Parts: sequence; C-alpha cells; structure tokens
Amino acid sequence: MASFDEMREAGDIETIWQNGEFVDWDDATIHVLTHGLHYGTGIFEGARAYDTDNGTAIFRWEEHLDRFFASGDPYELEIPYSREELTEATLELLRRQDHDSAYIRPIAYFGYGSLGISPDDCPTDVAIATWPWGAYLGEEALERGIEVMVSSWRKHASSQIPTNAKTTGLYVNSLLAGEEARRNGYQEAIVLNKEGQVAEGPGENLFVVRDGELYTPGLSQSILDGITRDTVITLARELGYTVHDQATISRGELNTADELFFTGSAAEVTPIRKVDNVEIGDGDRGPVTEEIQSAFFDLVERKTDAHDDWFTYV
Repeated sequence: MASFDEMREAGDIETIWQNGEFVDWDDATIHVLTHGLHYGTGIFEGARAYDTDNGTAIFRWEEHLDRFFASGDPYELEIPYSREELTEATLELLRRQDHDSAYIRPIAYFGYGSLGISPDDCPTDVAIATWPWGAYLGEEALERGIEVMVSSWRKHASSQIPTNAKTTGLYVNSLLAGEEARRNGYQEAIVLNKEGQVAEGPGENLFVVRDGELYTPGLSQSILDGITRDTVITLARELGYTVHDQATISRGELNTADELFFTGSAAEVTPIRKVDNVEIGDGDRGPVTEEIQSAFFDLVERKTDAHDDWFTYV
C-alpha cells in the first residue's frame, strides 16, 4: 500500500468525516491528551467498498455497524450518531473522494477531557476515513499464498479482555505477533490462545481444509467473530462443503492440513502455503481454497446476484 503522504500527493485522499463534519485530511487531528491515545480506549471497524458490476457498494456494512456499536458496550462507550448518520457520512465520503473501491475505517474513542483511567469526563469522538487499498498481503499472495509462523505471543482470553470487541488498544497483541513474524522473514503470524490451541491471525480468521471439509476455530477459542469468516462459512456450505465452525484446532494440525487460508475484510481470502517453513499440501493454493476464493470475489464484484442484501450501494 502507498503511504498516506503518497496518496495525498496523488489526490487519492482528501477528506475525513470527523464528529459530524467533513474536514480536510490534514486537519483531522486530536489533542495529545486524548484518553484513547493514552489507554487504548477506542473501537473501530474495517470494511471494504468494491467496484462492482452494479456500481460501488460497501460489503456487509450493516453487519460492520452491528459490531461497531456492540464493541462499545463493554466499555460503556456510546456512539453519539445513529446508524443512518454513519451510513450517509460514509457514502458521501466515498462520493466526495470518487472512490470506486476503498477500505473504510470508522473509529470511536474517548476524547480529550480528563486523564484519569476513568473516562467519565471525556466525550466520545467519532471519525470515518476511506482510502484506496488493494490486496492486504499483496496481489501475489492471493494466488501463490503466504508463509507464516506460529507466534510466541498468545492471544488474550475473553475472561481477561473482551475478544469479540474490536478495541484499538488490544491490537498491540496483533502488532507484536505480526512484527515478530516479519522480523523472522515471514509475511504473517498465527496466534495461539492461552491454552495453546489455534486462535487466529493478527488481523485474520483461519480456516483448515482436511479431507474435503473445512474447520475454523470457534468463538470459545478467543477469536474475533469475523464478518468475512461468516461470509466464507456461508459460501462454503452453499458450495456443498461441510464446515465445522466451532472447531478446536491444535498447533500440530496446521502442519498436517491439506490446505490453510486466512479470511478478513483486509485479507479477503488469502491462502497459506507454509507454516514455520513446513509446506502445506502441495505448497500452493489448494483447490478448495481456490474455489471458495473465486466464489468470494464473484460475490463481492457482483458477478452473481446472490446475497444482494449484503451490499449497500453508493
């Protein structure tokens, strides 16, 4: 991905919606004593708009909004805008920047007011940004797959911090795992939970293919309930595959899988060809992964009429 400065110079990004107003990208700033900056007390979403055969459309926006609002509940962070206001702001942002396809980042956080741990005196600030973003792990990764390592960092348990809320501060865990992998020459990590079972990637859910059936860790394994995960489960079942969506997967099962792949709003459907330098299957994108990946991109590009209710058109 190009840097934001490069995108600014190219005219690809110009505007951010912040607290009810459209402001210049460079003016969308916060105070250095913002509560969310010091304590990670924010929530966010990552969605995509696709350039479809029927025009630009946000994929599963309503589900992203559901999770956005629900993520604030454990922290008593109330978003001071309605779903309709956030939707219209996002659609207008895409129009103003002429984004046929884009990544969409809504964020809400406790703002500037006081700096005790309690955010009682802090307002809730909300912003939305959109920018062009291709394949998260690279276009080549979608076809050839990626090499990953099992991280030494473990995923926190839901008894410690809510795992099904997309909380800004919690992604330090993801950063540590991902950067460890990249320092060691891998493109991404796989994170185990505190019991040592497979959880997910730093920003992705994981699927195992074995004997023609799909397995993905269940919510009890401290994963985020991914929207792309749910999409792939639905598509795979429609293709006739058996999907075990509450699986417990041991670390050793990764190395003996027929196929592995990641899913996520950013990663979409990305094959995994090696884990800890052990080749998975034939060391290439497997046939099940390829079929599901094709079905996913046919869906989001509206080459099929299926699930039209999953799309919010600009």
